[in-house]
Amino acid sequence: MVHITRICLRKYGNFVDNLRLYVRGGSGGMGLPRLGGQGGNGGDVWVVAKKNMTLKRIKDKFPQKRFVADAGANSGVRALKGERGADKEILAPVGITVTTDEGDLNVEGDRVMVAKGGSGGSLYSAFQPSKGEAKHIRLDLKLIADMGLVGFPNAGKSSLLTALSNATPQIASYAFTTLKPEIGKLIYDDYKQISVADLPGLIEGAHMNKGMGHKFLKHVERTKQLLFVVDVCGFQLASKTPFRSAFEAVQLLTKELELYKEELLSKPALLVVNKMDLPDAEDKLAELKEQLQNPEEFSDLLPEDMIPQNYLTFRHVVPVSAITGFGISHLKSCIRQSLDEDAALEVKATHREKLQALRNESVLTDSYVKTLNSSKTS
Repeated sequence: MVHITRICLRKYGNFVDNLRLYVRGGSGGMGLPRLGGQGGNGGDVWVVAKKNMTLKRIKDKFPQKRFVADAGANSGVRALKGERGADKEILAPVGITVTTDEGDLNVEGDRVMVAKGGSGGSLYSAFQPSKGEAKHIRLDLKLIADMGLVGFPNAGKSSLLTALSNATPQIASYAFTTLKPEIGKLIYDDYKQISVADLPGLIEGAHMNKGMGHKFLKHVERTKQLLFVVDVCGFQLASKTPFRSAFEAVQLLTKELELYKEELLSKPALLVVNKMDLPDAEDKLAELKEQLQNPEEFSDLLPEDMIPQNYLTFRHVVPVSAITGFGISHLKSCIRQSLDEDAALEVKATHREKLQALRNESVLTDSYVKTLNSSKTS
């Protein structure tokens, strides 16, 4: 078993995960009627992905949050075709989504046009230029991490991350303990690093944007695997809300993810059963494991509209106590094992794709040679 020698946690102070900007393409330049001159086109506005960039940095550097490209030059006697206006680039973090649906920026260097410049004046427009496109866009950052902690408020996610990372984030005794994402970094003996994201707590109805709703769920999209965390003894969010057992919590979390985006449930998942230091925890754990083996038999415990279409099968069910440290070492090993298994499968899949591409290329070459020989003999 790999031993973890050093673990650290990075807390995102003043975290900004979305930003609304005004963008406008440059206006075109005037044409010159008497000589048939054409004005230059206005510049475009682009969002460009760049490593080590943050939305907070954009917000601080450009407080007006306005990005306007340069206008095209007018046509003149010395230059009948006016020069094109310079483009404006907005450097943004990798992993950004532009909510006008132009596209996702997932790797450094990706770029997407968000406002097109106006056309220069010409014969076809009576030498009058057009204005550049203007709109408001929103940059939405989805946090990238290996594992994403998924749990209802007070399931002990922050305490668990503390236990995993030997760090001390502030933990409060109110419903929404985590107001901003926190990333715990696990560093192993072989220098392998695994990032675990503690994200704002879900509540029932999160898929409808209740509570922190989409602010939480969008970050789950960009985690490789899911780490469900439940209180072994169940929980009750408030005096007016129903009590939920650990089994109910698992299925309600599953349903919230399913209703938000069904593809999320295709991610590999582990289940952490926390607070094993509480009285009767062993009996509750045994009951939960039995229910998870045959979840359909216990579906009557759930509201009809919150029964998942497909029940999750967890790779590992790990009982822990974030307070006492029980089970934490085993959990670290399970996290590493699960991610390593997926990495190995990805390598095999890549090798298969390359091999198939070589075979296809070989078949095409053989076919070409046969066709060539056939044409020579005929």
